[in-house]
Amino acid sequence: MFSSVRVASDSNEDKYSVILPTYNERGNLPVVIWLLAKTFKEHDLDWEVIIVDDASPDGTQDIAKQLITVYGSEHILLKPRPGKLGLGTAYVHGLQYVTGNFVIIMDADFSHHKSNNYDIVTGTRYAGNGGVYGWNLKRKIISRGANFLASTLLRPGVSDLTGSFRLYKKEVLAKIVAVVISKGYVFQMEMMVRARQFGYTIGEVPITFVDRVYGESKMGANEIVQFAKGVWQL
Repeated sequence: MFSSVRVASDSNEDKYSVILPTYNERGNLPVVIWLLAKTFKEHDLDWEVIIVDDASPDGTQDIAKQLITVYGSEHILLKPRPGKLGLGTAYVHGLQYVTGNFVIIMDADFSHHKSNNYDIVTGTRYAGNGGVYGWNLKRKIISRGANFLASTLLRPGVSDLTGSFRLYKKEVLAKIVAVVISKGYVFQMEMMVRARQFGYTIGEVPITFVDRVYGESKMGANEIVQFAKGVWQL
């Protein structure tokens, strides 16, 4: 699902910062970093990846340190936290260290070219030629159901509210995360709702999501309950 995501800008000195939250991603991390580095290099883009690891017991941080030696500290930054504190706060934590003017948020489990002056560009699995591969029926129903529920009740005008692959202008991301109250699975949905409340422009790009290569999904019953509560609160 990787190629490139770009937003039009008048600056010749654009820099792309990726905030990458991790927890037990020892197997996936080298692949993700390699793909990111390859993509940025092919498009001659300045870049950095901020790895926010929540004290993974599987040695993810050891892998991250090795990747720093391979790609350089100017491209790979490890900014760990003492434990699992939630997805939303991971992005807030990583944002402190961003030096680029565009910020990509994603998880460790780029897609199509986009050239418009949007405030946010979000990948969508549920529009155009987007899709999902490797999920069982239950996982598909949960994702579709969550998006249908939130879209029907909140009407943010975004087809994929639970996706975790987005590009933000730095100042836009900073303003939105300052008011978001969610910390878990519902965080991604609230980000889009808040963006619409602020009047930001959102562009959608179809992506093909392929299920994780290593490890198991961290989606559980608690995340589903928290999502429903989050929709109700908003």
